[in-house]
Amino acid sequence: MGYVKGDRMRPNHHQFVAFAYVVREGSFSAAAARMGVTQSTVTQHIGNLEKAAGTLLLRRGRDGVELTPAGQEFYDLADRMAALEAEVSERLEGFNAMRSGRLNVIGNAPQPALRLIAAFLRRFPDIEVSFSLYDWSTATQMTRNRLADIALITDPPASEIWERIPIESVDYVLYCPLAHPLSRRDSVSLKDLEVETVIVPEKGSLTRRVLEDACRTHRIALQRIVTMTTFPLMYEAVLQGVGVAVFLRDSSLIKNAAVEIPIAELDRHHETYLIATKDRVRLKLVREFINCLD
Repeated sequence: MGYVKGDRMRPNHHQFVAFAYVVREGSFSAAAARMGVTQSTVTQHIGNLEKAAGTLLLRRGRDGVELTPAGQEFYDLADRMAALEAEVSERLEGFNAMRSGRLNVIGNAPQPALRLIAAFLRRFPDIEVSFSLYDWSTATQMTRNRLADIALITDPPASEIWERIPIESVDYVLYCPLAHPLSRRDSVSLKDLEVETVIVPEKGSLTRRVLEDACRTHRIALQRIVTMTTFPLMYEAVLQGVGVAVFLRDSSLIKNAAVEIPIAELDRHHETYLIATKDRVRLKLVREFINCLD
């Protein structure tokens, strides 16, 4: 489907804001609920914006919406307008609107994100918080593309568009079942893992990159690799006896069925940061989440 260029009405900020929320929420219905309007209103705003742009901005499918290349160019501006509108609304309401709202939080490891979310919800139990785990590459790209309010990422790149607040310094360890022979060791080397089944995250993860770089440097060839999507699944696989896993220390509070063993070649510490774009840091919801670091 396309649009013929010609005389078109200029788009207004309502259309851009609706567009931003459709992308953020993943559907027209969710965007309408977030904005407090009808779905037909959101649909009309998007249709008018696409007519004004003279091109398709979103592809609709059974799994939600997907940005077209033109839509990606529009989204950055639209999301900035949505953030500005939210900031204006907060100021008009006197900064006492913490009885409602929603935060979209993403991360590449479950801790310390869950600790911060728990602390935030103890203070603001009426705020809806969504949290999703992604591999390092996806989480970083989503943050760069403004698809989350807050991200918690280990070793994120520096960027002029966002603020990075250090949270903690962590290292990589081997997660090992208590009954495994390696569980009695104070430390292990990558050489010890050549004969083990090693559970690792997917290719886009920081863990996978760090592990593969270390193996190349030390000329280690891991013979049996099992790939899984997230740390909770990896940890469950360790408990089920699938193998041993490499991941960041203290990624689980469950300590009675597995041990964390330092890996000699992975002794460098990695910094985990809270990240938010500079305009979103000005929003009260985001600031209050950041305040939970204190």
